Amino acid sequence: MKIELRNIKIRDLVKGYKDNAEEGVFGYGGKLNIRPPYQREFIYKEHQRNAVIDTVYKGFPLNTMYWNVCPGGNYEIIDGQQRTVSICQYVECDFSIPINGNPLGFNNLTDSQQKRILDYELTIYFCKGTEEERLEWFKTINIAGEELTPQELRNSVYHGPFVTDARRRFSKTNCTAYKIGSPYLNGSPIRQDYLETALKWITKGGDDEGIKTYMADHQKDPNANELWLYFSSVIEWIETTFQPTKEQQKVMKGLDWGYFYEHHHNAKLNIKKLNAEYYELMMDDDVTNIRGIYPYILTRDTKYLSLRQFSPAQKQKAYRKQKGICAKCKKHFELEEMEADHITPWSKGGKTEDANCQMLCRDCNRRKSNK
Repeated sequence: MKIELRNIKIRDLVKGYKDNAEEGVFGYGGKLNIRPPYQREFIYKEHQRNAVIDTVYKGFPLNTMYWNVCPGGNYEIIDGQQRTVSICQYVECDFSIPINGNPLGFNNLTDSQQKRILDYELTIYFCKGTEEERLEWFKTINIAGEELTPQELRNSVYHGPFVTDARRRFSKTNCTAYKIGSPYLNGSPIRQDYLETALKWITKGGDDEGIKTYMADHQKDPNANELWLYFSSVIEWIETTFQPTKEQQKVMKGLDWGYFYEHHHNAKLNIKKLNAEYYELMMDDDVTNIRGIYPYILTRDTKYLSLRQFSPAQKQKAYRKQKGICAKCKKHFELEEMEADHITPWSKGGKTEDANCQMLCRDCNRRKSNK
C-alpha cells in the first residue's frame, strides 16, 4: 500500500457535505465517501463528539485520519469517520458545545471563531492499494478507542449488496429490526448486535465461522430478504405464542429465541396454560433464575431454573436425623460422602425444606437421578 501524508482544511472537508442516509454520506466537494460499505454506523456519544469540536476549537491536534484513494479522483474514509461526521455536523449547526460555559452552535460563533475552525488543518494519510490491503488496514485500526466488534469486521470483509441491505434493516437507530425486536434482544443496532443475533438465528446458533460462511454465500445477493423473513418469523412466533406483557418481555429479553423457535415453533402450546405456569413459577421460592422460566416451559429442563439447593445446615440436620445411614441402601457413610435429595421431587410439588430432605450416598443418588 502506498501512503502519502497531506493536510486538509476543515473548510474544504465540509464543502458539499450531504448525509443521504441509505444513499451515503459525502463531503470534500462530493469527492469523499465518508461512510463506505465497510464502515460502521455513527457511534460517538455526546461527550466524544463534543471533545472533537473542543479539540479543533482550541487548536489542539486530532489523531491522524486515513483516506483511501479511489479511481477517478475520489476518496473513501478508512479511519476517521466518527471525527469527520462530528466536524461536519457541527459546521452544519446540528448541535452545540459548551464554550466558556455557554452552549454555542457554529452559527453562534463570531466570524473569527468560525474562521479558526474552518482553517484548522486535519492530518490525513492518503492510501492507495488493493481492496484486500484496504480492508486489512481497516480491520487493524482502532477507531478513536472504540474497538471494532466481530460483526463490524465481518461487514467489512463481506461488504456488498447483502450487507448494505442488512445494515439498513438491522443496524440503524430505530431500524425496523429494533422496532419489532427490541423487547427480546440485547445490545445496540448500531454496534451490529441485532444483525449478529439475526445471523446466529438463521445459522442455527452459528459461531464466527458459521456466520462468515453464510455471509460469504450471500455476499452478492441483491438484498437480505431471507435473513429478514427468518428474523421476522421468530419475532412473530414469540408474539403470537406467548402474547407477553411488558413485565414478561423483561424476563424474555436476550434469550436464545432463534434456538427455541427452531425446536418448538411447530408445538401446539396453550397460551392460558403457559401464562398460568409462568406466574406459578414466578412465585416459587425454589426458582432462583426467573430468566430461565420460558426455556423451562419449552424444554422441561430444570437446569434453566437454577433450583434452590439444600443448605449446609439442612444437610447437617438430615444427616444427624438419619445417623449417617443412607435412606436407600441403609449403609453408613460420612457426611462428605453423601448428598441431599428431595424426598418428593420438585417437579411433583416437593419443596426445598427440612421435611423434604433426605441424605443419600453418592451412588444411590446417581441411580435415582438417572431414572
